[in-house]
Amino acid sequence: MAYETFAFVYGEVMDASLYEKWLAFSKRHLQGKKEILELACGTGALAVAFAKEAYQVTALDLSEEMLMIASNRAIDADVSIQFVEGDMLDLSEIGQYEAVTCFSDSLCYMADEQDVQQVFDEVYQVLEDGGIFLFDVHSLYQINDVFPEYSYHYQTDEFAFLWDSYAGEHENSIEHFLTFFVADEEGSNHFSRQDELHKERTYPLEVYLRMLENAGFQQVQTFADFTDSPPNEVSRRWFFVCQK
Repeated sequence: MAYETFAFVYGEVMDASLYEKWLAFSKRHLQGKKEILELACGTGALAVAFAKEAYQVTALDLSEEMLMIASNRAIDADVSIQFVEGDMLDLSEIGQYEAVTCFSDSLCYMADEQDVQQVFDEVYQVLEDGGIFLFDVHSLYQINDVFPEYSYHYQTDEFAFLWDSYAGEHENSIEHFLTFFVADEEGSNHFSRQDELHKERTYPLEVYLRMLENAGFQQVQTFADFTDSPPNEVSRRWFFVCQK
């Protein structure tokens, strides 16, 4: 699928209001810090939102295709962002930053607990003293009670999108099966199909706190669902504010 087409489909099915919520949460907790490294920036929607608010943004993603979309988005928005193709498991060449963000449950895509710990270790090293690390993950409730057997189908004249979720092979994990049908050209009755399998897993709250402490973070606050309230048993998304 051409990246322009993927960008179109992604934009259609993604809830744009979530980016506004991530931005608002960040602004409340960045403590005035303006130099940000955004991990797993994807198509660049949040990076552009940060840049429009006068933040100095470096945005990293593993996918060259995503970064092409993000770069065009920044050009269209007339903002300056440094995009870097890289893996958040190795930030040794990325420099130092006042703040690091990693939203949209991107850490849940790490293969195992060891990889999550590696990301925390890498982030700690790139943060300046007093720096802030903000991230979110799916809660146990979201993974084990909300996602299993979830099904969402969306269709227009140009494309169809199918999303079905099932319990994963590991404890506290989920597998999302995504299928795109996109018209080969405008008005065409021929559609191209692309399938994707997304695997996510999470861990108990105390495991994340232990791993953050292992990385060196001593001051960690936890919140839930884009608010400044603590998590409870039905919180769907956990947020962490960690200070170096």
